[in-house]
Amino acid sequence: MKVTVVSRSGKEIIKGGIELNDAATVAELQEAIYSRTKKYYPSRQRLTLPVQPGTSTKPVVLNPKANLSEYCEKNSTNLTVVFKDLGPQVSYRTLFFFEYLGPLVIYPIFYYFPVYKYFGYGTERTIHPVQTYALYYWCFHYAKRILETFFVHRFSHATSPLSNVFRNCAYYWTFGAYIAYYVNHPLYTPVSDLQMKIGFAFGLICQLCNFYCHIILRNLRSPSGNGGYQIPRGFLFNIVTCANYTTEIYQWLGFNIATQTAAGYVFLVVAALIMTNWALAKHRRLKKLFDGKDGRPKYPRRWVILPPFL
Repeated sequence: MKVTVVSRSGKEIIKGGIELNDAATVAELQEAIYSRTKKYYPSRQRLTLPVQPGTSTKPVVLNPKANLSEYCEKNSTNLTVVFKDLGPQVSYRTLFFFEYLGPLVIYPIFYYFPVYKYFGYGTERTIHPVQTYALYYWCFHYAKRILETFFVHRFSHATSPLSNVFRNCAYYWTFGAYIAYYVNHPLYTPVSDLQMKIGFAFGLICQLCNFYCHIILRNLRSPSGNGGYQIPRGFLFNIVTCANYTTEIYQWLGFNIATQTAAGYVFLVVAALIMTNWALAKHRRLKKLFDGKDGRPKYPRRWVILPPFL
C-alpha cells in the first residue's frame, strides 16, 4: 500500500509517499511519518481524508486504531491523506497539574506573607477565622484537583496543545491572586459566623459530591481512556447531564457565601459561563449520539447543568 501525505494546500509532505503493508494501521502510518520527518510525533499529527473542492462536508479524521485499508476505495492500494501539524503537545496531566498548582501556591502567599505592605498597607493585620478557613477550603480544593488529575481522571485524548498551558495558567493563576488579594486584605470585613458556617458546609458537601461525580465518569472509561461516549448514570447524573460541572459551580457558591467578595463572585460568574457552554455542547452531543434509532438507546430527559434554570 502506498500512502501519499499532503498538506491542506496540496503540497506533498513526504516526498515519494510512504510504502506500508496492506494490513497497516493509521498509528503505523503516523509512526512512519515521524520517522521520516523527525519532528511530527504521532500526537502532533492530524490525518484526514481529502475533501472534494466546493463541498461543505467536514473532513473524515483517521482513527489511529483503524486499518488504512478501511479508508481506501474498493480494491485500491493507494491512499491520499491530508496532514495537519497540531503544534507542540503536552499531556493533559501536565496541563492540569500546572494550572492547578498556581492557585495552590499563590493563595497562601497572601495569607502568610506581608505582601500588603507593597500595596501601601501596614505590616500589621488582623486575621479573621473566616480567612483561615477560606485558606483551608481553597487549598483542599486545588490539592483535590491535582490528586484527581493523577489518580482519578481518565483522558480520551492523550495530549493538548502546549499553548493551552499558558492560556489556562493565565486564567487560574490570575484569578487565584485576584481572589486571594481581597479575601486576605487587611481591610477585609468578615460575614457573620452563621453565614460563614453555612457557606463552607455547603461548599464542602458540593466538593465531596463533585469527587463522587468524577468517580462515576472515571468508570465510564477503560484505564487507557477508551470507551467512547456513554450515558452517565447514577447519583446526580440521573437529574443533570453534567453533574460534575453543577457541583463545581455550587462549591464556589458556597465559598463565596462564606467569604463574600466581589472578586470571588466575578470568578464564579466567569467559571459558570464557561462550564455552561461545555455542558450545552456535551448535552447536544449525547442527545445526537443516543437518539433511540437503529437500536441505540435514547438519551433520557435531563437538565443540562443547573436545575431548575437550564
